[in-house]
Amino acid sequence: MNSFGRKFCIQIWGESHGPHIGITIDGCPPGIPLSTDDFVTDLARRRAGAPGTTPRTEDDLPAFASGVFNGFTTGAPLTVLFTNQNIRSADYEHLRATPRPGHADFVLHNKHNGFNDYRGGGHSSGRLTLGLVAAGVVAKKILGEVSVTAFLREAGGSTDIEAAIQEAVTRQDSIGGIVRCQVAGLPVGWGEPFFDSAESLISHIIFAIPAIKAIAFGSGFDAARMHGSTHNDAILNEHGETATNHAGGINGGITNGNELYFDVAVKPTSSTPRPQLTWNRTTGSVEEFTVKGRHDLCIALRVPVVVEAATAIALADMKMVQYR
Repeated sequence: MNSFGRKFCIQIWGESHGPHIGITIDGCPPGIPLSTDDFVTDLARRRAGAPGTTPRTEDDLPAFASGVFNGFTTGAPLTVLFTNQNIRSADYEHLRATPRPGHADFVLHNKHNGFNDYRGGGHSSGRLTLGLVAAGVVAKKILGEVSVTAFLREAGGSTDIEAAIQEAVTRQDSIGGIVRCQVAGLPVGWGEPFFDSAESLISHIIFAIPAIKAIAFGSGFDAARMHGSTHNDAILNEHGETATNHAGGINGGITNGNELYFDVAVKPTSSTPRPQLTWNRTTGSVEEFTVKGRHDLCIALRVPVVVEAATAIALADMKMVQYR
């Protein structure tokens, strides 16, 4: 399904090379001051143009189709849309026969009996994360004093991001990265175990971001190598402040008032300039294949703001459920 949330419910729509993409938010509270200027900073952080990113650039100017009147949200469904302009669909014509390794081309063709829009990945494209970022702008307003920040802490296995990107450009091969997300100012009590626990909801929407392959809260996989006496976070006062934070700000699926933090692994961009092998469904044989089109050598560069947005969306929904 293309919907997420219980109270703050988003629905994402559009295709990479379609006329428009966007997001609809059902359950957005009325009276939130909102203008297109509010989106500028986060949309700019997602935009391509830096070394290692795709040469496809778009204006990404948000337009309100519904839900905003006189500079405030109305309480009706809020729809933000963006127009696709910089499109070269001919680059993807050959994908009908030769699905790109690592992409969803093969599975989408089979799942939808060949009726899927294959241009630029269609509805599964990272282009649609633009809608997530837009919804994240609204979600951050609902969160108020709760702050959500994310940054790229590693690329291509190195903490020297700039050097890693330069090597990828030189090698003409894509690299992945690790993004850290931190949330400060959370109260105790958000999250509804079992299935709507804080980790469950955040993980759900984080894995909806294309290219995310893993998520780890707190000490993550290192916890499996620790003793309980070391991993446990000593509680220091009546507010629940802890001496350490191996739990990553969550106990029993509920926020504990400490900083919530997690890491996500972003895979190397599947569309690498290097020749690869793939199945040609027309000839019925395996053939050498070179990706055409415009792609990021390190999509992880543009992921932090998307992770921020997705986390804010999940938390805004938790807040509205908590204080319903």
